[in-house]
Amino acid sequence: MALQQKGMHGTWTSRWTFIMAATGSAVGLGNMWKFPYVAGSNGGGAFVLIYLGCILLIGVPVMMSEVLIGRNGRQSPINSMNEAVTHSNANALWRSVGWLGVLAGLLILSFYAVIAGWALDYIFLISSGELQGINGESAAAAFNTLLSDPSRLIFWQTIFMCLCVAVVVGGVKKGLGIAVETLMPLLFIMLLMLLGFAVFKGNFSAAVNFLFSFDLEALTWRGVLEAMGQAFFTLSIGMGAIMAYGAYMPQNANIGKTILIVAFFDSLVAIISGLIIFSIVFATPGIEPSAGPGLMFISLPVAFGSMPGGLLIGAVFFVLVSIAAWSSAISLLEPCVAWLMEAKHIGRAKANFVIAGIAWILGLGSVFSFNIWAEYKVAGFTFFDFLDFLTANIMLPISGLLITLFVGYVIKRDVIDFEMQGTSARVMQVWQLTIKYIAPFAIALVFIMGVYDKFFA
Repeated sequence: MALQQKGMHGTWTSRWTFIMAATGSAVGLGNMWKFPYVAGSNGGGAFVLIYLGCILLIGVPVMMSEVLIGRNGRQSPINSMNEAVTHSNANALWRSVGWLGVLAGLLILSFYAVIAGWALDYIFLISSGELQGINGESAAAAFNTLLSDPSRLIFWQTIFMCLCVAVVVGGVKKGLGIAVETLMPLLFIMLLMLLGFAVFKGNFSAAVNFLFSFDLEALTWRGVLEAMGQAFFTLSIGMGAIMAYGAYMPQNANIGKTILIVAFFDSLVAIISGLIIFSIVFATPGIEPSAGPGLMFISLPVAFGSMPGGLLIGAVFFVLVSIAAWSSAISLLEPCVAWLMEAKHIGRAKANFVIAGIAWILGLGSVFSFNIWAEYKVAGFTFFDFLDFLTANIMLPISGLLITLFVGYVIKRDVIDFEMQGTSARVMQVWQLTIKYIAPFAIALVFIMGVYDKFFA
């Protein structure tokens, strides 16, 4: 019976370890470079309020559903879904949800390791003093030099993947547990240090105004959709990570309260990151805020290079980014490793090297997309762009949508009652309302608009 599964992988030592692990999975590069800009460009405080509302109405309910399935199955996302489908006497096609999430996570890991390698490279690049007093043109040239060098990109991709393997090979308690109990407090300490620097040395008031000025006229329906999408993607939903981590969650932990804490920390990191980044950017004349890699690897190095003590702070910043990427990446590796251990009955070390090796080989396609394969495109996509679009705009929304429909309409009530013990009747009513009606509609809208923007806008 699916209600009392005992997993082969172990459990977190405490609820707080799960909270740190899930927060580490959720906090990543999107918190650092996407949220701040889209918030400032879509009405500031108005966008932030919509975003937080979407977190509560979309992100949290779906995240709770993933944890519920994972903890009930106590296995990899693939086999936890298999257990839930079997116990619910549901159509076998629902088993594909577990496969879809794990595959999406593996594909994301393949190019995420490449991008994280950029941050590792910049720790040493900025520490060397090479970016001291650099201007925008020179910063762009330095970044393009990195992208045009396959061997340099592969070196840092390999280092980052080895860091991930070193954590996941230790298992739930001695690897993942110790890592998140160390990395997450370190991340918050560094975040607060950088916030202090931003307050005293940056243009903090301009950053606050950029992020929190309540401009309803600047908030369009497109901005509301962006808030929905950001709320969905920021919590690592639909990629197997949260379902896998939920499988290791202590049975006595309240799912609803725990996930609310995770969502709070994830949103807090995004907001503080925005305040830090834009305090530094606005303190440097001639630099405009921009989204994506241009903000992190061009604008910020110029700002750091022109400020007293900026190179040290810049190095700390890129260490922070690397830690955020590392804590996210290990959550992408774990679901595949757990499944391979269960399916082939092999040891954790061997499973790690097999999965990490597959992700590393796939990652070479992303590496070459920035240099020797840059001119080869299909339907306007480089290999990197294709994986990014496929996962973010197709696989994750479909996976999240299917999870909401499965938990909302298919899974047996006794599974929900067993896993949601201790949850108040009112919270249960709100959660079931959102998971049946609000979240599916919102996710479907995000999916449709993502595809429309790419091919028809």
